[in-house]
Amino acid sequence: MTDQRRILVVEDDSTIASALRSRLLSEGFEVRVAGDGEQALVAYAKAEPDLVILDRLLPGLDGVEVCRRMQAARPVPVLMLTALGEETDLLVGLGVGADDYLTKPFSMRELVARIHALLRRVERAVQLAHEDTVIRVGTVEINTAERRVFVGGAEARLTRTEFDLLRRLAERPGHVFERERLLSDIWGFSEAAATRTVDSHVRALRRKLGSGIVRTVHGVGYALVKP
Repeated sequence: MTDQRRILVVEDDSTIASALRSRLLSEGFEVRVAGDGEQALVAYAKAEPDLVILDRLLPGLDGVEVCRRMQAARPVPVLMLTALGEETDLLVGLGVGADDYLTKPFSMRELVARIHALLRRVERAVQLAHEDTVIRVGTVEINTAERRVFVGGAEARLTRTEFDLLRRLAERPGHVFERERLLSDIWGFSEAAATRTVDSHVRALRRKLGSGIVRTVHGVGYALVKP
């Protein structure tokens, strides 16, 4: 298939790597596997994958440094796997360019759903590149064609997921979006147990935009502050 998507799996646990490879092959993807950070960077340069599944903890170069180098060389969607439950560890991964994350143990079904959501996001970005639209809400300016965001004139560098999340909130400033709705709109599925993903990405957004841009409505969801 000429349009077959290529995925690079970076995972030092051979059992997990093998399971991921088998499942992704069954889903119709072309798969490359690397067992450590150095191998990952070599495979990344050679294979030019459409998406990377990257373990947070790797021997040698850790997943954060690998992600940083990959994004500097050629931006690509990255789904980070982590066994760490600490919020700071998750935000570090999102801060260097990871688009999404899954905490181990995870279901293969959810993994595949996240992958398809990320790939759809890339396709949507290509479509939006033909639109000449600028959304302004208070000090926030969103250029949908260039996928660039400015706050008070200074550029904030967002991942694909963060950009799409902000753009969704900006479509209706002041409107409170339920977590489940955002999960469905941005990630392509809606499961109450996965809404923590939305929370983590909002926290990452606040670190980049400032704390006064996105408002939390406890027990409900989030809204972009209306000027």
